[in-house]
Amino acid sequence: MHYHVDGELVPAAHASVSVDDRGFRYGDAAFETMRAYGGDVFEWEAHVDRLRRSCDALGFDPGVESGDLRARVDATLSANDLEEAYVRLSVTRGVQSGKLTPSPDVNPTVIVVVKPLPRGGAESDPVWDGSATLQTTKTRKPPANSLPPGAKTHNYLNGILARNELVEGVDEALLRDQEGNVCEGATSNLFFVNEHGLHTPTADLPLLPGITRTVVLDLAREEGVPVWQGRYSPEDVRTADEAFLTNTTWEIRPVETVDGMAVGGGPVTNLLRNRFDDLVERRHYGGERLSDGEESVTQD
Repeated sequence: MHYHVDGELVPAAHASVSVDDRGFRYGDAAFETMRAYGGDVFEWEAHVDRLRRSCDALGFDPGVESGDLRARVDATLSANDLEEAYVRLSVTRGVQSGKLTPSPDVNPTVIVVVKPLPRGGAESDPVWDGSATLQTTKTRKPPANSLPPGAKTHNYLNGILARNELVEGVDEALLRDQEGNVCEGATSNLFFVNEHGLHTPTADLPLLPGITRTVVLDLAREEGVPVWQGRYSPEDVRTADEAFLTNTTWEIRPVETVDGMAVGGGPVTNLLRNRFDDLVERRHYGGERLSDGEESVTQD
């Protein structure tokens, strides 16, 4: 494997940053996790826009235009002969002297890491191994006036502490805010279904609204599924008819249990998974696994 580090493709075994890089020293860096289907990055513009917003929140300019960032991602995929891939694009504030206060003189470090994934789209195999199991954690989300929740940074201490609480057999943490409202998973957004429709915690809470979350909300509205964004308790999720998680790599992952209570997927989860797969199939594979009827209906 080869990674892209500061404008150069280097063997993964030799890819490194300085110990004085602020991304390593302080977590002073922004990143995006993306997924390539058929050699093309899904929702590229949305990802690069959020990357720039994260850099703005940290107070530095990434120093590289969107077209250049895309060229580095494409070059990394090509160097590894990958069309189906996990892609992580990171921008740090760069190397500076070892003090907490950042210097206004910034020379950002830009890194692209890729890993192979299965083909996406219709009739594809999911990346995840089985439905998710969730556990509500004692670790909570910090308030927005402590850490900006919309900034996707290298500082993942909150998620690490939450994941450290998980008992054997549980694979995702369910984090709440300081008032007890359910927010999100450590690396995922949460949805659940009851008799009123599809629910997800409001982005007014301290959570990171994911790119896949936005796509799923759009698909649900297109299908006429009632969509609600609000404040919910863990009990609302435990007693739901269905629940699922979203992130770029997992796409849509059904939830099997919440705090040991069975929830599972269902018709709404399956509908949205199928719609998401069809979207990827049409957009990135030319609809080759869809029948002509399916293509014409969805394209209208």
